[in-house]
Amino acid sequence: MFKVEIEDGESRLADPRFRADVLAGLARRPRAIPARWFYDHRGSELFEAITDLPEYYPTRTETALLHTVCPELTGHIGAGRAVVEFGSGSSTKTPILLGCIGPSAYVPIDISGDFLRESSRTLQARFPDLPVHPFEADFTQPLSLPAAIGDAPRLGFFPGSTIGNLTPYVAADLLRAMRGSLGDGALLLIGMDRVKPLDMLIPAYDDATGVTAAFNLNLLARINRELAGTIPLDAFRHRAIWNDARARIEMHLEATRDAAFTVAGQDFAIAAGDTIHTENSHKYGPRDARILLRAGGWTPIAEWTDPDDAFALILAEAQPIRMAP
Repeated sequence: MFKVEIEDGESRLADPRFRADVLAGLARRPRAIPARWFYDHRGSELFEAITDLPEYYPTRTETALLHTVCPELTGHIGAGRAVVEFGSGSSTKTPILLGCIGPSAYVPIDISGDFLRESSRTLQARFPDLPVHPFEADFTQPLSLPAAIGDAPRLGFFPGSTIGNLTPYVAADLLRAMRGSLGDGALLLIGMDRVKPLDMLIPAYDDATGVTAAFNLNLLARINRELAGTIPLDAFRHRAIWNDARARIEMHLEATRDAAFTVAGQDFAIAAGDTIHTENSHKYGPRDARILLRAGGWTPIAEWTDPDDAFALILAEAQPIRMAP
C-alpha cells in the first residue's frame, strides 16, 4: 500500500482503485488512464480554471441556457424534488437550477472529497434553508443515495457534457446506473455538447495560456505523489486531437523523448511520440443524444439549445421499462 502526503503533514493510504487503473493503463496498448483520476484537489482547481477560459465555451453556453430556460424548467419539474448532482465539482451552475425549482434537498456527488466539502459549504451558505448532503463517491458506480432525502421524488442533474467523457458503451451503462439510483419516475437534466467546427473545438481543449495542459500533466504529478512514481514530467506534453470517426476530442500525454520510470514499484518505458490517452469528449447530434438516453433507460421529454445550437440541455424521465412499443 502507498501513503499520500497531504497538506497538513498527515498521510492516508492511496486509493487502490487508482493504483489498479494506473498500472493497468500503463501496461495496455494503447496506453490509457481513466479521466476520473484527474480530479484530486489540484486537478479540480485546474478544471474550474478551465471553465473560466475564453476558449472554453461549454460552461458559459450551458450557464446562459440554464438562465434562459429556467421558467420552462419550473413547469416541467415542479417543486419538492431532491436534486442529485453527479460529479458536482464546484456546483457553479447548481444555484441556477435550485433557484428555479424549489427543491426539498440537494445531494452533490463527487470523487474529490475535500473539494466537495468546500463547495457544499459555499452552497449551503447561499441556500441556508436547503438540506445539503454531500456524498463522496465515484458516481460511475451504482450508488445508494443518503437515507435523509427520504421518499422525495428525484431529479438527477448531470451538466457540463460530462457524459461525453465516456465511450457510448460506458455512457449507456452509467445512465442505467443513474436510473437505478434515482428510481422509477425520476427526472434527469443532462447537458450534451454538439458537434461543431474544429476552430472552436480544438482551442477549448488546448487553450493559449496552457491551463488545460497543466490539468492534463497534473495526472502524472498525482501518480508520482500518490503511487511513488518517478515519471519525468518534462518528458511529456499535452495534445488535443479531433477523432472524426468517433466524433470526439481526445486528450493525450505525448512523450517528447524516450523515458523509463517506475510506478508503485513496477517498471515502465515509453518511446518518443507514443502517448497516454487520458480523456475523451464525445459530441452528440440531436438524434444521437436521444438514442443514447433511451439506451440508458431514459425517455427524453424536453430539449433546449442555445441560439448557435452549440450545446443542448435535455430533460428525460425514468418511465416504466417496456419490452415492446
